[in-house]
Amino acid sequence: MADKKIFAGGEFLITDVAPDDVFTPEDFTDEHKMIYETGSDFVEKEIAPVIDKLEEKDPDLVLELLGKAGELGLLGTDIQEENGGLGLDKVSTTIVAEVMGPAGSFSVVYSAHTGIGTLPIVYFGNEEQKAKYLPKLASGEWCGAYCLTESGSGSDALNARTKAVLSEDGKYYILNGEKMFITNAGWASSFIVYAKVDGEDFTGFIVEKDFPGVSTGKEETKMGVHGSSTRPVVLEDAKIPVENVLFEIGKGHKIAFNILNIGRWKLGASCVGGCKGCVAEAVKYANGRTQFKVPISSFGMIKTKLTDMAVRTYMSESMMYRLAGMFDDKLALLDAEAKKSGAENAKAIEEYAAECSISKVYGSETLDFCVDEYVQILGGYGFCAEYPAERYYRDSRINRIWEGTNEINRMLVPGTMMKRAMQGRLNLLQAAQAVAGDLMTYSPLSVELPDTPLALQEHIIKMSKKLALMVAGVTAQKFGANLAREQEVLAKIADIVIEIFAMESGLLRTLKIISKDGEEKAKYQIAAVKVYVDEMIPRIESWAKQIVSYVEEGDMLRTQLAGVKKLARYQPIDAVTLKREIADRIIDLESYPF
Repeated sequence: MADKKIFAGGEFLITDVAPDDVFTPEDFTDEHKMIYETGSDFVEKEIAPVIDKLEEKDPDLVLELLGKAGELGLLGTDIQEENGGLGLDKVSTTIVAEVMGPAGSFSVVYSAHTGIGTLPIVYFGNEEQKAKYLPKLASGEWCGAYCLTESGSGSDALNARTKAVLSEDGKYYILNGEKMFITNAGWASSFIVYAKVDGEDFTGFIVEKDFPGVSTGKEETKMGVHGSSTRPVVLEDAKIPVENVLFEIGKGHKIAFNILNIGRWKLGASCVGGCKGCVAEAVKYANGRTQFKVPISSFGMIKTKLTDMAVRTYMSESMMYRLAGMFDDKLALLDAEAKKSGAENAKAIEEYAAECSISKVYGSETLDFCVDEYVQILGGYGFCAEYPAERYYRDSRINRIWEGTNEINRMLVPGTMMKRAMQGRLNLLQAAQAVAGDLMTYSPLSVELPDTPLALQEHIIKMSKKLALMVAGVTAQKFGANLAREQEVLAKIADIVIEIFAMESGLLRTLKIISKDGEEKAKYQIAAVKVYVDEMIPRIESWAKQIVSYVEEGDMLRTQLAGVKKLARYQPIDAVTLKREIADRIIDLESYPF
């Protein structure tokens, strides 16, 4: 067998990807399955019985549960074995993030602790810092938090006003400032804090809650995730030992941005678990709720809702594990010495910054879609706190805000790809030029597709890639260095690229299942890909038309619109019947069907 191809970040847009090139949940090892079972059992047996009590923000209960998670190894998948963790692959980390998705507010505590509260030390701490802090974080003895946001610097994170000045004796940095909206602040023992040394050099620090001058403000009253602690962290002449500088003076941005990449991917994985929970709870209710003498699950519009929830979840799940596999493939290239360097590991993960943003946007918006439909299926009961749908609805909304708003992440998707094209790391512009040339001779009527289950969908995804390259090319040519100011256009390009990654992830996963188990075993996955592509192509075509209508005019506009029409040519399918088949499967299983 040929060596597995290692893709560059963003390369999926310009390269054909084979099913064997991606990791899917069907590739789980026995160890992966055991981790999944351990995490699921923890949520079912430890979290579910106390989920209402967790809403009361009980610190003793939260820290007790964190300790239990630590005993099971659920907090240490990313922490090296010598520092008290398990040192597992990124697929394992994705699994734990997913199974924590339905854990209500505890999933927020877990995510902040294991992600942004711990990983800066894993990746950028020196050996002394790792030995001192990571065992406590891996066991759950300590809870971690992350302090980046300030009142005047939300998305503009590097515009921090918190200052750090070296003490006269050279033993401490004196920090002054206030960080806002800090998850876990009320019960954290350690904080990753960013400040500007001498008001200039953006730098990370490991700060303990008992250091002099460190305090927290009052709890924020939030729309959702009530069981999590969210407070300001106040630094008033806080004395931070010089040995607690994280990484290097002036290199805090490298920590912040790399850790946010990981946080975005893990958030997307957590959203998958939430989506699966919504599907299961919604169908159980629909099967038990009788109207006009029949279960409401027998109604066509309810079936459509259940199917749409499950299909989008399938695309999201496929995307998250595909990305986890990409991380593991990239990290496997590091030599033994590089693997010991957290910074080298973080650099490997940074390769897929655009895919991390895609996962964050798609995962959070899929969860919002699912919780909204979940509430709608329950009707008036969905609006009442007696049912979990109300909590799901409130809790999900924050996901589109933190880890970088979805608007910021939409800007990052094309921005990152364009930057890499300029650096010669991604042949984006050459690919766009090739598409422009191919359009002169391409005729969709002359295309002959093989007689395979998803040949049409595979073809149209390839055409969607060409369409994305086409609109990106004309836009870049029109605006050049001023492109970053055209946010409305960039957002539409991002939406096209996001949907391509989603469609292709679901397609490749399904083709892999077909190859291994045959068409019959993949019946519902095939249906899912067909109905999703059928729904997305008109949207992608519309976004493309809006872009070229803004960029061009006159004869050139007509030419570009003709090109869009060529590439987006697609014969709709009977999606109603396929959706009914998927819905019947969901109704029969009373759970996520794939």
